[in-house]
Amino acid sequence: MSLPKLLIAATLVLASQVHAQTLVIVPAFGEVTHPNDQATATFLVEEQDKDKAAAASRVNQKMKQGLDILRKEDPQAVLKTQGYYTYPIYPEQRPLPNGTMPKPVATGWRVGNYVEMKTTSLAGLAKTTAAAQKVLGLNNLSFGLTPATLKKLDDQRIGATYRNLTERIASIAKAMGRNTTDAVLDTVDFEGSGNYAAQGEAAAAPMAMSRMAKDSGEVSEPTFEPGETTLQMRLVGKVKFK
Repeated sequence: MSLPKLLIAATLVLASQVHAQTLVIVPAFGEVTHPNDQATATFLVEEQDKDKAAAASRVNQKMKQGLDILRKEDPQAVLKTQGYYTYPIYPEQRPLPNGTMPKPVATGWRVGNYVEMKTTSLAGLAKTTAAAQKVLGLNNLSFGLTPATLKKLDDQRIGATYRNLTERIASIAKAMGRNTTDAVLDTVDFEGSGNYAAQGEAAAAPMAMSRMAKDSGEVSEPTFEPGETTLQMRLVGKVKFK
């Protein structure tokens, strides 16, 4: 090989070494925690009677009374009626002497109705619940965050996750004996792994279950602890070192 060709080959090798880059995949994680500021309670009224109409009438009356109580105790609460049901009640069946099962005959009816209440008045939640329990039963209760709080925390969560990414890039550069200024952030992927959905946003499992009271006497106030919610985020950054 002639000298000019050797010089050209050496120049190409040197150029490729100068422009060679190291690609590093950097996972990052961030989370923020905030006290829960919203409660979702579901109340239930249920009646049984041989007369379906009588059972339904009592359910309707008690639900109206319960709604009036909830509106009075917590005017800012958002109420949503749901789950009205009517089921026949059958007695336990035993086989006839010939071994066949008798035709089931309803002996009564079970009628019920639910109402959901969403409120940010957590300080008065125990008082509101106790007042409603004079007529309604508390079926379940969960605590979470309002949409406005979720939006504010989402901004904070993104910031915390991105800061974690930059901190990790600096640590990796130090471990590689490189300068942080040599790192060029090529891609930031918030969804690449398919597992970056925020955790903790889903509504919590029911925290309290109770059977409906059979009378309308005074009910002692329950004790509630709203707790807090932690929102998490993951991302992957692709970093090229010069």
